[in-house]
Amino acid sequence: MLIFKPIHAAAIAVCSLAFSEANPQSILHSHFDYTTVTGYFLQDLPSTNASTFDFAATNFGLVNRTYPADHKNDAKKTQWQRFAAQVSQLQHQASKNVQYKVLFMGRHGEGYHNAAESYYGTPAWNCYYSILNGNATVTWADPDLTPRGVTQALLVNKFWAFKIETQKIPTPESYYTSPLTRCLVTVNLTFTGLDLPNHHPFVPIVKEFFREGISGHTCDRRRSKTYIQDSFPNYKIEKGFTENDELWEALHAETSVDQDIRSRKVMDDVFSHDGSTYISITSHSGEIASLLRGILMSQILRWGAS
Repeated sequence: MLIFKPIHAAAIAVCSLAFSEANPQSILHSHFDYTTVTGYFLQDLPSTNASTFDFAATNFGLVNRTYPADHKNDAKKTQWQRFAAQVSQLQHQASKNVQYKVLFMGRHGEGYHNAAESYYGTPAWNCYYSILNGNATVTWADPDLTPRGVTQALLVNKFWAFKIETQKIPTPESYYTSPLTRCLVTVNLTFTGLDLPNHHPFVPIVKEFFREGISGHTCDRRRSKTYIQDSFPNYKIEKGFTENDELWEALHAETSVDQDIRSRKVMDDVFSHDGSTYISITSHSGEIASLLRGILMSQILRWGAS
């Protein structure tokens, strides 16, 4: 499975990339084990600094190397085309309870809550402003993207378009998003208008548990199911999604342990029911960190059932 390792900076809407193989258990069972495979992406190297790594300058971090799946007539193929062939070979040669997936994990662009925290300062934000719905100028309860955040997402869209044209990069076969507005908007700006295959169109699935860590901050309180349906009519919403946010509670916060359990559940659900190899997840810095911490544990990973 390939994943984008998030660089926790507002300028990054879609982040770096990594690789893993997966060993899914029967959907009748509920436990997956995740272990790592190395050697495909720069993010896996100890020398790579996640805080300064630039995925756009490094072909998503894909290492320039040969693969066992390479053939003599592959000289004119791009690194991504040869990597895709390698993934296909791994899938073909894997035992029936092993599956490889490629995950593109991207953080939303800058939201008005990010701008407000920068303006007021983190101490004042955490102690007072974060529990408000906004100020006289902007709203940061389940906020939209700032103009800067929109620009960030559109830059990633251009980057994807460039890689599709020049590298023939495999595009996602499935798209998932957090239900918070900043992600709903980011995923749309990131993938709309790209040259995607007709059999894998851009139709995001909204999943509750891909949301940010649930704090008492109003930016973590989602809007209603009706709002999402009306504002993003082409999106699919997972079964069981409640009309109103039943998880958020004022002045209460989800613990990191509980968030990791939630993250584990949503990823197990995706891997149990989605047969796609290439998957996009648009989420949040804290939630992607939880997914990596609680499930993947590394940028390059192999996941298996036990």
